[in-house]
Formats: sequence, structure tokens, C-alpha cells
Amino acid sequence: MVGSAIYNELLDNNYSNILTKGSSELDLRDQKSVNEYISESKPDIVIIAAAKVGGILANSTYPYEFLYDNLIIESNLINAAHEADVQNLLFLGSSCIYPKFADQPLKEESLLTGPLEPTNEWYAIAKIAGIKLCQALNEQYGRKYLSLMPTNLYGPGDNFDLETSHVLPAMMRKFHEAKIDGHKNVTLWGTGSPKREFLHVKDLARSVIYILENNDTEFQDLMNVGTGKDLSILELATKIQNLVGHKGEIIWDSSKPDGTPRKLMDVSRIENHGWKYQISLDEGISNTYEWFLNNEDEIREVQFK
Repeated sequence: MVGSAIYNELLDNNYSNILTKGSSELDLRDQKSVNEYISESKPDIVIIAAAKVGGILANSTYPYEFLYDNLIIESNLINAAHEADVQNLLFLGSSCIYPKFADQPLKEESLLTGPLEPTNEWYAIAKIAGIKLCQALNEQYGRKYLSLMPTNLYGPGDNFDLETSHVLPAMMRKFHEAKIDGHKNVTLWGTGSPKREFLHVKDLARSVIYILENNDTEFQDLMNVGTGKDLSILELATKIQNLVGHKGEIIWDSSKPDGTPRKLMDVSRIENHGWKYQISLDEGISNTYEWFLNNEDEIREVQFK
């Protein structure tokens, strides 16, 4: 989802010499292959959007893969870029890098000031390592390797597989299928009380372009990107339920984990540089559901089990 959104935004902004490789063409866990690709293609800028991602269930089920795969992917790409003398690199991380009980909204200075949320610490540790790799290269070799920490992302191209998806697309699929199945009740994890912030993936892509086109500005090497607004999971569920047109009840399974109580990003750093999100949550959920309906057959074939 993220890579496709950035690629499309680059095209929309008249970038033409864009180098991409799918996972079937280049295994980013293979150091030799990554080194050869970067050294041969000689990019001016590297944008790292590749990662193994998922929600609470996926993180809890595959802790080794979430730690190892993300460590090796980012390490291979960052090191290969450095070895090829690439001066500019943008590494995309996640808001889960911040401590579970950090002061809200989450400031970049909160990094490594407390314990992480256990349900996604494997992914978070890998992303923190990527940030520190970039910072170490900046300090030791004078690179301009920046790390951008998005809040929860959603949008066209999202993952709707219930075993590995994040909360928003998982809800969308559950309400949609329950509606089709006679408006059956929908069971959701937790209590609905945690608060989350959501950013449309097109807005994230716009932030990437903004940074690329203003790279003469003294950007800090770690910046949050989001809306600076959040809502409860219960409020999110109600929004999606109403949009989908589901008439059944929502049942909250409080035996399942809630995760971090709140994750609201302080986005003042990037906003002070002149960037701000454009797509409201209501608009974003609507166009995501429209994309889901238009692509349901293909999604079902690839993702649904």
C-alpha cells in the first residue's frame, strides 16, 4: 500500500526515472542481491517503504519474523545505499517506536525513554534500529538520511486479511461481510476505549514528496507525520459501520488485548516546515471502502481465506 502510493504520487508530480522492484524480483533479505541492485542502479535517493507489517494478532503470532525480517530488510538497504554513496535516504518507520506510556501527544524526543507496548515490540525494536542506523551514518559520514514516523496508515491497496491486517481495514471487511450475511453481529477485539490516529496513505506519500522537494531545508533526522487528531476505537467502529450500512450489533471481546491506551502524534516538527495533511478521516474511509468494493473480487482471491 505505502510503496504503491508513493510511486503513484511520484508519477503525479512528474518524476520519471523511478526504480522499483517487487518482492518476487528482489528479496530484500538477501544482502548480496540488494548490494548488487543498489550499486548497479546508482539511485540519487532511496525511499524505504518495504517492511513486514500487521496488527496485534500478526505481531503476536510471528514475533521472530517481525523482528528479523524488518531488521535485515532495513539494514541491507541502508548499508547498500551508504556503500553506493547515496547521499539522501528516507526511512519510513511507525508510531509504535514510542514507549507505551509516553506523554501524549508523542514527541520525537520520547524515543527510548520507556518500555514499549508488548503487543508490537518486535516490530518497534526493528524500526528503532533503522532510525539509529540512519542517525549513525549522519553523524559519522555526513549523510542526509532522514526517518519519517507515520501514524496508523490506511487507504486504497490496504491489507484486508483478518490474520495480518490493521484495525481499520479489518473492521471494514468484518462489517461488510456481516452486512452481506444478513446484518449479523460483529465481534471486535478489546473494549473500544483506546484512542488512535489515522493518516490516509496518499497524505503520507505527499509528505514524502514534500521532503524530497525541500531537501535544502534543515529537516530534523526524525520526524512524525500524521494528523494530530485521534478518536476512540469505538468511534472508529461506529464511523465504518455507518458507512458500510451494517445494521447489526457490535460485540466487544474484552478478553482480547486493547494495545497501547493512546497513540497521538505530535506533528509540529513537520508542520513547522510547511507540510500538513489534506484528507479527512471521513473522506478517507469513504474512498477506501469504494476502492474495496471495486476490487473485492481480486482482494478475495489474493487475501481472503
